[in-house]
Amino acid sequence: MIEKADYLIIESAKLDRSEVEGLINIRIKPLWLSNVDLSGADLSRLDLCDTYFERCNLTETDFTATKLEATTWKGCKGAKVKFKSAMLNEGKFENSDLNNSDWQNCRLGIVSFTSCKLTGSNFSGAASLGVTFKDTLLVGTFLLGFSFLKCELDNLDFSDADLRDVDFRNTVFKGGSLSNARVNGARFDNADLREASLHGLKLMDAKQFKGAIISKNQAAMLLSSLGLTVA
Repeated sequence: MIEKADYLIIESAKLDRSEVEGLINIRIKPLWLSNVDLSGADLSRLDLCDTYFERCNLTETDFTATKLEATTWKGCKGAKVKFKSAMLNEGKFENSDLNNSDWQNCRLGIVSFTSCKLTGSNFSGAASLGVTFKDTLLVGTFLLGFSFLKCELDNLDFSDADLRDVDFRNTVFKGGSLSNARVNGARFDNADLREASLHGLKLMDAKQFKGAIISKNQAAMLLSSLGLTVA
């Protein structure tokens, strides 16, 4: 259980790089940043492991190659925030709006995303072993080569996303959508897609779903793209 007494608490402030570095240098316990404005700050390559970010403004904040392991992010807003090459293992993201964010080549081992908005974000090259998503918008995201191997995906919206070469083998979709997603080279062996929306996909895309489990209604929808009706 998280206790605020275990943190150095900073509230309702706007911080730049030098001020954050000062806090890092004097801290004897992890930082808890509550309602802190970090917008536009260059925080690249700092050590912010174990930090708790609560309702922070992260708009265009640069966390490139920053150490962010075991961090918590709750209720944050951060359009175009950069996590490129950051170390985020064991991090937790909850109820945060991080649209158009950059996660290229970052480390996401055992990271969880719950009720987040990641529309238009770029996860290309991210190491994703054990990552989990729940009730999260991934509309128009770039997930080239991402791995969801053996994951249970709970109500994820991949509409219009770039899912080329993504590994969905043995994945179970609990609701959610793959509508109009690009799936060239994606692996769906033994994936259960019966509860996912496949609207916008055509039968010519069906070869990409080789080995997947779909419903009769989904099969009929794919056939209808050729003008065929299942009687």
